[in-house]
Amino acid sequence: MTTLPVSHSLIPTGRGKSLTENRDLPQQVFINLRSDISCSPLLHAVSTSACIMPPLSPAKIVHQDSGTLWYASLPDRSRHEGFLRSVLDLLLDEAVFEGTSRSNRVVEWKSPEELDQLIELGVSAEPVGHDKLLRLVRDTIRYSVKTGHPYFVNQLFSSLDPYGLAGQWLGDALNPSLYTYEVAPVFTLMEEIVLKEMRNLVGFPDGQGDGIFCPGGSVANGYAISCARHHLVPEIKTQGLHGLPRLVLYTSEDAHYSIKKMASFMGIGSDNVYLVKCDSRGKMNTTHLQEQIQRTLDEGARPFMVSATAGTTVLGAFDPLSSISTICKKYGLWFHVDAAWGGGALFSQQHKHLLDGIHKADSVTWNPHKLLTAPQQCSTLLLRHQGVLSSCHSSSAQYLFQKDKFYNVKFDTGDKHIQCGRRVDVIKFWFMWKAKGTIGMEKHIDRVFENAAYFTSQIKKRECFKMVLPEPECTNVCFWYIPPSLRHQQQHSEFNEKLNKFSHSDAPSRNSILLRVAKFGEESSVKDAHRTGICRSVRNEENEESLLAAVTQDCATYQGKNDQEWLHDGDVPAIEKVT
Repeated sequence: MTTLPVSHSLIPTGRGKSLTENRDLPQQVFINLRSDISCSPLLHAVSTSACIMPPLSPAKIVHQDSGTLWYASLPDRSRHEGFLRSVLDLLLDEAVFEGTSRSNRVVEWKSPEELDQLIELGVSAEPVGHDKLLRLVRDTIRYSVKTGHPYFVNQLFSSLDPYGLAGQWLGDALNPSLYTYEVAPVFTLMEEIVLKEMRNLVGFPDGQGDGIFCPGGSVANGYAISCARHHLVPEIKTQGLHGLPRLVLYTSEDAHYSIKKMASFMGIGSDNVYLVKCDSRGKMNTTHLQEQIQRTLDEGARPFMVSATAGTTVLGAFDPLSSISTICKKYGLWFHVDAAWGGGALFSQQHKHLLDGIHKADSVTWNPHKLLTAPQQCSTLLLRHQGVLSSCHSSSAQYLFQKDKFYNVKFDTGDKHIQCGRRVDVIKFWFMWKAKGTIGMEKHIDRVFENAAYFTSQIKKRECFKMVLPEPECTNVCFWYIPPSLRHQQQHSEFNEKLNKFSHSDAPSRNSILLRVAKFGEESSVKDAHRTGICRSVRNEENEESLLAAVTQDCATYQGKNDQEWLHDGDVPAIEKVT
């Protein structure tokens, strides 16, 4: 049997010769040596590695029991084309088009125990054939939540953008990773261009600064905390937190939980995230913010960052960014804006005023997969300061980020983020933006806000519903279902106690809608309400009517378990019930 050369003795001078031609190798195994490897003969101390790749020719092992087993991770037209086209047909028919049709279910809900019996989820030593794989594709679609369905209003993302989907498929087919220009030239430039355009929308001068696509808004917020801390105390990168004053950051009581989670993850400690009170609409109280900063100074700790929110998770509130910016400047604090949800409004001339003052931020989190409906996940961190990402996170790994490459190494972005391999999430958003243009993106946002306003108006017309906020600021529409026995009672503590018990629905088990039950803060007498997060720009008034009918029906059914009169609620609209 031929022994492969060890890496330090492998010094190729040109195109390598395929080892598949060597007859001493076992007949069942085919190996190709990467043909294009170059190295400098002067760098004797640097080892050069060859990549052992699967062959282009059919690779198989003959198994005495199961017959021919294909194992190479490489597509073969004769073997895989029909299978892949069948998968694509299933996805288009049952996930993309049927899965977004109002005439079909959001989900065929099953308990974990039932689902475990319905789908063969376990893996085994023996392979399965294409027919069974296709059945698994179909079953996976059947029992999964259709997040593009008109009645999926459970989360702050929904819809299914066809251009974003095409972009995602393109990225998956090419399977790149973003860290050096040489392995992802097109996507590297694409990301730079899209991030600059997003910084322009934020209002950073000439779109300058820095940025990165992140695996989710929580990670983007973590990057912001990391950059803020490094900006204030750069020696933390090498010396750690030992011997430094206690660091404190601030965010509102209604802010996303990731701020606390990331502070804990980074060693700052969740107790050192000082929460700031909100007003009745969920906006940060700037007077209390200054009180919390002064409290920190009195304790001998060191304030370093304020994280404001542009579009809170429950009420959709936009913090007063300009006022917060002034406070940050007064105390020398890093000003971060978590616009993961509300950032999409920057595309709209009509609604971008909601984010007035965001141009003063040091960093911004913005998730195009939310209000703009790019496919999951598509999240960004945008920074005013060029170079802080690299200064904070670089390790200068010489085997990957050499400075003497044959191109401008400023396009090697991998050293400025904490990952190595990184998905090309930019392709989904870029492809959408190209297909619709900035004009189309603006029209989408305007229509989403119009749809939320229409949905709000329909809720107000019905005695069985009550809005949490009379006029929502964003497209979060929060409301209560009021059962008949409570509709004419005054809103006192007993009323609120009963109402808290009436906010839940068994809609998922009925397969009709997926609606969110939102939790309010401890200071609120009413803890729970229904919340819809409207991202869809398609206007279909029948959809809105049917959604409200389904909500009413499901709430009445749930509450009817305790009082049968609720099953006959006269406020249920006379619309075909969703099943």
